[in-house]
Amino acid sequence: MNLTEHYDKLYADSVAKIASENYETDQLIDSKSDNRFGITLVIRPDEHTKNNIQTFLTELKNIDPNQYFYTNEDIHITLMSIISCYDGFNVNDILIDDYIKLIKVAIGKQEAFKIQFKGITASPSCILIQGFLTETLNEIRDKLRFTFKNATLQQSIDTRYTIQTAHSTVVRFRKALQNIPHFLQVLEKYRDFDFGTFEVKKIELVHNDWYQRAEFVRKLYDFELSEPHAR
Repeated sequence: MNLTEHYDKLYADSVAKIASENYETDQLIDSKSDNRFGITLVIRPDEHTKNNIQTFLTELKNIDPNQYFYTNEDIHITLMSIISCYDGFNVNDILIDDYIKLIKVAIGKQEAFKIQFKGITASPSCILIQGFLTETLNEIRDKLRFTFKNATLQQSIDTRYTIQTAHSTVVRFRKALQNIPHFLQVLEKYRDFDFGTFEVKKIELVHNDWYQRAEFVRKLYDFELSEPHAR
């Protein structure tokens, strides 16, 4: 996949929908009865990168504070949804140690690697930070797919879609957008903004809700990556 082309097309298509008020709002994000949970492997950007993202989000908040904005605690990249969130999932019904052992086999002696967050894109319901350098990510993903395919543990890898990017969702539309022209101006301002490059030194296995909100996320295990060898 050419990530730049993918992000560009997503941005153009989604901005056109937003401009024509053909976007989507999330009807469940404020629901007290949303019981969709699962387990996920996630990557967290460093504080410097997250703080740059908050500068961008603050500009959007000043225009339209009614949308859902991710806090620094919540910002993440989904490496792989092991069990995609569904209503009624109970983490106590599975043996987490079995998942940890299997993921260790898949990850092996993976070296730390870097991801760049540069520019923003959009979907009809979200604003996303663009992540680049996913060759290593996709190698890890392929190893996880292979390892879990040959195991008997409950999993739902790739059942919703085959994940290939390194984006991070940072805004979700929860209500009708206010001042769409000004909102789109800010998106265009940050279209190619360099939010930062960070080293991925660990991968987290978490029990999470649909939105990866810190109040509902429980860390299950940290998979530490080895120091890169000099080349």
